Amino acid sequence: MDIIHSVAALRERLQREPNNVFVPTMGNLHRGHIELINIAKPRAACTVVSIFVNRLQFGPKEDFDRYPRTFEADCAKLRDAGVDVVFAPDEREIYPEPQTFVVEPSDLQHVLDGAVRPGHFRGVATVVLKLFNMVSPHSAIFGKKDYQQCLVLTNMARQLSLPIEIILAETVRATDGLALSSRNAYLAVDERKEAPRLYQLLSKARDAIAAGSRGYQAIELDVMAELAHHGWKPDHIAVRRQSDLKEPQGGDDKLVVLAAARLGKTRLIDNVEVTL
Repeated sequence: MDIIHSVAALRERLQREPNNVFVPTMGNLHRGHIELINIAKPRAACTVVSIFVNRLQFGPKEDFDRYPRTFEADCAKLRDAGVDVVFAPDEREIYPEPQTFVVEPSDLQHVLDGAVRPGHFRGVATVVLKLFNMVSPHSAIFGKKDYQQCLVLTNMARQLSLPIEIILAETVRATDGLALSSRNAYLAVDERKEAPRLYQLLSKARDAIAAGSRGYQAIELDVMAELAHHGWKPDHIAVRRQSDLKEPQGGDDKLVVLAAARLGKTRLIDNVEVTL
């Protein structure tokens, strides 16, 4: 496994490969990341994983400085997973000058998670496009836990005619249903016991919709009330169309129930899809 820190060295290394598949990460890797790598490996001669904590996607009061950085442990996991190239640039390598050219996503960036985290999806799209230009993959793998992010990046690749297939992988969960996330490490012991409630309530909402309920607003309010009753601070619970995250209309049969809520100081997101 080659660990590379500069764009020039990365491009030189990848010239030896007929093709590559790319898994972007911010490090602090867990089993969900390894599953993305397992999906990636059969798709190309070379598997590239990046580790970069991207300042542009963090708000001024968010956790950029305390985001877990576990580089040595991450590299050990990637080596065991059979990754070929780890790209681990520092901030000066990705942003050698102020990033005045940015990717401005559609109105999708302003709803749900984007309404709570203004500028977040602009920062995500900008760094991912830069990484795509550096790695030049033929495909890239992203997890569906970040559902809105997946839509932003899929739309970006399509509308900018990028020669990259965006592959979306199912959310990997702990045995109690909690979606795996690097931020789960922030949870205190009692919070970790409470955290699976988010998925349990989303699953209950999904089952109600699948059984014929079309009172989407009532479903959303019920989940928010139940979370609040158990000490959560919900940002949103939303039933939306899978294709564009707009409110469902009559005849829409592919839906997703999305959630973002704070448990203590930890903000958790999750979603479940439902096909009518």
